[in-house]
Amino acid sequence: MTTGTGVAQAADNLPPKQPLVQDLETGYKACATGDERTYVAEPPVLGAVLHDPEEDNHPSEANMVKGEFEAWWTDAEGVEQRLTHTTFATLSGGSQRWHMREGSVPPNTVISWRVRANDGEATSPWSSEGDGTVCEFVYDDENPEKATISSPEYPENVFWVDGVGVYGHFTMDSPSDDVVSYTYGFIGGPYGTVRPERPGGPATIPFLPLDSGPESLTVRAIDRAGRSSGQSTYDFYVKSGRAPVAHWPLADAKGATSADAEAGTDAVAGSGVTFGAPAPAGTKLTATATLDGSSHGYLTPDAPAVADPRKSFAVSAWARPAETGRNMTVAGQDTGESAAFALGLDARGESPDWSFSVGGATVSGGAPESGEWAHLLGVYDAETGKAQLYVNGHETGTRAEAEPAAIAGAFQIGRVRDGNGYHDRWHGELGGVRVHDRVVVADEVAELAHREPSLRGHWSLETAPDGASPDESGGAPLKLGPGATIYRVPDGSCEWWLDPDCTPPPQPLVGDGHLALDGKTGHAIAEGPVVDTSDSFTISAVVQLADREPERPMTVLSLPGEHTDAFKVRYQPEQHAWQLVMPHKDERGAPETVVARFARADGRDGIGHRVAVVYDDATDQVKLYVDGQTGADATADLSNGWRASGPLQIGRARTGDGWGEYLHGDVDEVRAFAGALPDRRIP
Repeated sequence: MTTGTGVAQAADNLPPKQPLVQDLETGYKACATGDERTYVAEPPVLGAVLHDPEEDNHPSEANMVKGEFEAWWTDAEGVEQRLTHTTFATLSGGSQRWHMREGSVPPNTVISWRVRANDGEATSPWSSEGDGTVCEFVYDDENPEKATISSPEYPENVFWVDGVGVYGHFTMDSPSDDVVSYTYGFIGGPYGTVRPERPGGPATIPFLPLDSGPESLTVRAIDRAGRSSGQSTYDFYVKSGRAPVAHWPLADAKGATSADAEAGTDAVAGSGVTFGAPAPAGTKLTATATLDGSSHGYLTPDAPAVADPRKSFAVSAWARPAETGRNMTVAGQDTGESAAFALGLDARGESPDWSFSVGGATVSGGAPESGEWAHLLGVYDAETGKAQLYVNGHETGTRAEAEPAAIAGAFQIGRVRDGNGYHDRWHGELGGVRVHDRVVVADEVAELAHREPSLRGHWSLETAPDGASPDESGGAPLKLGPGATIYRVPDGSCEWWLDPDCTPPPQPLVGDGHLALDGKTGHAIAEGPVVDTSDSFTISAVVQLADREPERPMTVLSLPGEHTDAFKVRYQPEQHAWQLVMPHKDERGAPETVVARFARADGRDGIGHRVAVVYDDATDQVKLYVDGQTGADATADLSNGWRASGPLQIGRARTGDGWGEYLHGDVDEVRAFAGALPDRRIP
């Protein structure tokens, strides 16, 4: 009976399952063998997930298994060596690990291993048996050697080498034959990892300099075990970007029959071209050319500006369309009976776009408006194979893969080659046409598109002789209305630094005085709108509220039209925020764009808030700044701003048929600019 019972119990037990290759790990990496074997920088942890059949589960007992590991290799004398390790029993399905000790296995030797499960009564087949596999690893105890670095375009330590917008190619190569990647980094980026085609081989990366000056590349070689070499450093010196290969300002004298080239070849003008048109304000251009949209409205040097359209290039210009209902070309270049590339206006969609076409690819974006200047720049980057478009200094549209033509024909301004003739002729003004034989980088684009805002008014509010505070820039004064006064420290006030019992009077917000408003009728006005609110503008002021808990909205700045304000900046106590409100039309009840920036009412405690409103007509965006900061809640899209007709108001806004939202507080340093100040200049 005893023998029979023992036989029955043994027969009831099922052996553990054979470990599967997907359940095995070497150093936390998947089991591999042969050329795919694992390389490790230290004796690894061998791991396996082991299973006992579920049928072995007993209601009152846990299903436990342990792992039996075996590792082997051939030593330098050709003798096979073996190590074994048995783990403690754990629940079925758990992970079993063998932490190999330092010195237990030799370096630079192929180590094989396998495992099987043991449930205390029976063992599974080895993981290497049948359809299974042996796992292999090599313990690498040596770091790879440093990489050498070279570049044909930017030799090391040479003063100075061309240049911003011109790619360099940097090759890194370590003498170690087991290097599988290189980590690299340039000053300020980019940073990355590149892999050679084969272990121990070289790897090359492109780099586009974005600014001039000293530059440095650092590299580390990484081997199959993840070991790193020491750092290699390569210093080089980048020149400023090359000047355009062709440049036509189109600022020639009235009556001229050709456009002088500051670079490249003079461009012959058709009879539909008239020189002496106005230039975009705030730019270095002094005049532009008008093209009438006819077959005679064009300019051409009868020669290529881009010698090889398959290499990197950029084309740019200032453009003001007289219409937007049809396709029009700003500039391009022939290739046989078609165009190698073209920059212009595309009217084929639901709304017009600016566009740049090259090699069968087109990038579109922006929002052309009749009578409005825009700076356009198209880039073909031969390194990436993509075309991109900038409008008013901002990249727009989606970069597109392009395959440029090889033939370089004549450059064209104001028309494009299509079939046997020219089409899509420009109607409007053009100026500052440039062609570069390199990539023009983002900072350069922004500089080319920059329009310097012009100061239209600066009221320091220090004094108000005859009830008017003068404009520091010589323009119209701010006339003070009833309830408005200039506050200055009273004469004879005690000096607290001399008299400890002195209670000093409040100081002006800025300088020697500020405008104080009573919240009932107090206001000040500057004759005329001061700025054109249908175009880009910036207006700012320093403001301090008299009350910590204002009971109603109060306006500090506004520019009225006939029926409502083109904009107003007010404090909204319900939201504890400064608001910018811009109605879409000069109509009562018109829809409004409202943005806000949180700020507590200061109750004349502190230095006040610096508020500014910026409308950028080029990007159709409006921003409100408080103390130099803006954000998503203080930024909105706004197209087609309308022109205010009334005088600049300080301290009140239009309400119904009259005025309201009178400010109870103080205002100082009011400034108005034609043009949009960039973010960096607002603080």
